[in-house]
Amino acid sequence: MPDSQKISEKQSEYMNLIAEIMDIRKRGEKPVAYIRTYGCQQNVADSEKIKGMLEQSGFEFADEPDNADFILFNTCAVREHAEDRVFGNVGALKNLKRKHPQILIALCGCMMEQEHIANRIYKSFPFVGLVFGTHSLHHFPELMYNALLDGKRVFERGNDDNLLYEGFPVKRDGTFKGWLPIMYGCNNFCTYCVVPYVRGRERSREKNIIVSEAKNMIESGYKDITLLGQNVNSYGKGLSEKVNFSQLLREVDSIDGDYWLRFMTSHPKDCSKELIDAIASGTHISKHLHLPFQCGSDRVLKAMNRHYDRRKYLEIINYAKEKIDGLSLTSDIIVGFPGETYEDFKETLSLIREVEFTSLFTFIFSPRVGTPAAKMDDPIPAEEKSKWFRELLDVQEEIAAKRCSSMVGKTEKVLIESENDKNGELCGRTSGNIIVELEGSKDCIGTFKNVKITKARNWILKGELVK
Repeated sequence: MPDSQKISEKQSEYMNLIAEIMDIRKRGEKPVAYIRTYGCQQNVADSEKIKGMLEQSGFEFADEPDNADFILFNTCAVREHAEDRVFGNVGALKNLKRKHPQILIALCGCMMEQEHIANRIYKSFPFVGLVFGTHSLHHFPELMYNALLDGKRVFERGNDDNLLYEGFPVKRDGTFKGWLPIMYGCNNFCTYCVVPYVRGRERSREKNIIVSEAKNMIESGYKDITLLGQNVNSYGKGLSEKVNFSQLLREVDSIDGDYWLRFMTSHPKDCSKELIDAIASGTHISKHLHLPFQCGSDRVLKAMNRHYDRRKYLEIINYAKEKIDGLSLTSDIIVGFPGETYEDFKETLSLIREVEFTSLFTFIFSPRVGTPAAKMDDPIPAEEKSKWFRELLDVQEEIAAKRCSSMVGKTEKVLIESENDKNGELCGRTSGNIIVELEGSKDCIGTFKNVKITKARNWILKGELVK
């Protein structure tokens, strides 16, 4: 572990220097930043760190870029669609930069760790003044200061030192739901996935730091805390203290308070019975397991380099169903992996029917530059994959409707999260991560309420407050 205190102190000095520069460059009473985040919850957590540093540099935050002095897009490289959106939205800033030349436009995140993407930004978007990758987050203030100082473009990527840096400020987006990273990177190298290339190898945070941060969040009123990692099940590797994810989960769960504890993402090859037992016996741990299986065919799973087969996946699922009362299961699925046949796809459908997931995150295969799958033969036309995709959605919709209908008449503990702008109804979630809509006062937002389920609508429940 590097000397994080010295590094954070050095970056704090740069935050002070940024404040001095922005006092001259700002367009309003205070400098304003606009941050847009694409992709996963890990990106959201990274953006919260960036906002913490910007806040310490004197910035306020805007919901739109028009009045901002600093604009940052935190990018995602997992899906081609996300990349296309970034390019389109960055291009739309050209006129704003022309109108207000003093604005600093920046890009960071997973896309920026890809050389071909960084080169495209450099050549096609000359008004972008700062680009940095996921491994440069710990000295973002220094990079920003250099970009502000003389107006020269700053590009930094590919400097992974396999270390973790602590002690930086965080400005969380929510007040009762929060993300708590416990590790970074991934060692799995699934053939379709770009994450190990853009986020590096697995690095776990010290247990005492995580537990302390969790305590602070709970004491600050957070009701729903999600432990984050590309593969939380492999937490602890490389730490001087011998600790695994199940042990960490139990320790955080032992903290007093009224809250739910969640985690993601969990890899099936490392999902142990010890972890299932920890969930089953937990006081605050959500009875929800997100366990991506990606495909039901052993042949395709091997081509994906997933290191488990259908039998092993179902073995841990069945153990979880046996041990955890009221378990809610969700998963990820890729449709149309290179070489996948309709017979392979039918094995995915049969697994979905056997497990009966609460909900699924489903994707049609998207080739990522630099991954082995991008070079594999892919003879199935896109139109055919789209038909499979629709068939999968129909099957899951039928299962979700059945599962939700079985909850009608029950009373569930629900965290009220928001108010619908259109009809004024409240929206919340159960411990199993199922959405519930109900009538009530917006004063309920951010609190737990007992809700009687009165109606099921596919994967959404309707309910009423229990007086």
